[in-house]
Amino acid sequence: MAITVCLVAGCSSVGQWWHNGFKVGPEYCGTPAPVADQWIDAGNPRIKTAPADFSCWWTVFNDPVLDRLVHTAYQQNLPLKIAGLRILEARAQRGIAAGSLFPQQQGMNAGYTRNKFSDNMYPFGAFPGNREFDNWMVGFDMAWELDIWGKIRRGIEGADANLDAQVENYDDVLVMLQAEVAAAYIQMRAVEEQWAYARKNVEIQQTSLEIIQKRFDQGVVGELDVRQAGAQLAVTESLIPRLEQSHRQICLLMGMPPGSLQAELSETQPIPLPSAEVVVGIPAELLRRRPDIRRAERQAAAQSARIGMAEAELYPHLAITGTIAFEAEQFGDLLDWPSIGGRVGPGLRWNILNYGRIQNRIRVEDARFQQAAIAYQNTVLAANKEAEDAIVAFLREQQRVQSLEQAAREVIRALEIGMRLYEQGVVDYQRVLDSQRAAVLQQDALAQSRGQVATNLVAVYKALGGGWGMRQAIDPDAQCAVPLETIPQPEPTPMDASAAGR
Repeated sequence: MAITVCLVAGCSSVGQWWHNGFKVGPEYCGTPAPVADQWIDAGNPRIKTAPADFSCWWTVFNDPVLDRLVHTAYQQNLPLKIAGLRILEARAQRGIAAGSLFPQQQGMNAGYTRNKFSDNMYPFGAFPGNREFDNWMVGFDMAWELDIWGKIRRGIEGADANLDAQVENYDDVLVMLQAEVAAAYIQMRAVEEQWAYARKNVEIQQTSLEIIQKRFDQGVVGELDVRQAGAQLAVTESLIPRLEQSHRQICLLMGMPPGSLQAELSETQPIPLPSAEVVVGIPAELLRRRPDIRRAERQAAAQSARIGMAEAELYPHLAITGTIAFEAEQFGDLLDWPSIGGRVGPGLRWNILNYGRIQNRIRVEDARFQQAAIAYQNTVLAANKEAEDAIVAFLREQQRVQSLEQAAREVIRALEIGMRLYEQGVVDYQRVLDSQRAAVLQQDALAQSRGQVATNLVAVYKALGGGWGMRQAIDPDAQCAVPLETIPQPEPTPMDASAAGR
């Protein structure tokens, strides 16, 4: 009768409860999100919208060192390991939620008591039995709340969605890790190219200073030219950067102490330059490729299940409890069949005086679901914007590189002509000095821009959600597979040694 009353008077209708598989609360059906039909720069010939596999996107740079670094980071990066442990935690929590479908309480009990009744309990008559006796007991208790309204099953749905969200979080950390490794490596190579340009300009200016010094010794030019040439040489020498900081950043991403990759990265390599074209697919593919979008969607699904859990508190809770035990006064009689006893029966609990709090709890969970749904939509919009920004930055930086390359060629030619005219006494040294300064600035800007092109392409692949497929089984013959013996291993730490001892 109580079940019938609550079905008629509760928040969910009988049809909805039946349609939902004997579960109250809303059924999660996904959250719509706005997605652009096409990229803003879809008409650019360098942008290809054909389907592509981005699981090993870093291989487009054709740099074996970068390939090894990405694989090493995948195996050894510490924040990525933390994200993996969160998956194990969520998986265990899901197991706890699933275990609630079975009897929630089971316990083995055993005990012994020595009992003595008061002599004054029966002052006017004989005590019907022994005033002193022992009590030996061993038994089993059980309590099982039936999941009539689907509270436990909604909890399992939420745990499943939370587990999926943690998997997506792992993928998101992996995508960002790959992008950080590639960006740090490209930045290091760009610094090396800046260093090479700076050293070349230092050699040119040292030669110029020697020529000016000879002309000054001969009385052809004044001391001003010598001082200006020396000052420009000192300024150029100060531009030669140091590489240690880039090495340290990469070591951190690798999960290694600083300096562990000094030998691996000591050989100077050119900036890894990709193809001028990039395959980006269509914007709608972001919904299935970007881990952060999928994580936001799974978080909304988990929150939707919590609404049903809260709504289940409106209805009565039916439970079956029971006890079976062996009980005897003498220990030798404890396990005899006549010593067995027990009880079993249903129980009902209905929070009929807490409806105001329960209703507000439902409203709280529903408001949180609305927040999660809007957060999902905002994540989609932010991902679309990030991809658009990365694409346009990649295209524009390529145009800038072309202009800087032309400017660098012109200024080097102007420097050669100016130096020759200066030696002939046709122009003063100020013209040569201006050309030297321009050469240093243009070549430094060119190296930075070349590195920025590659970095912007990394940002494109990161915005597209590429790289998380690396966690899946990699075919040994695949392009992105790297033999494990070629990956540098870190030195064991004291924690590793103690763990090995255990």
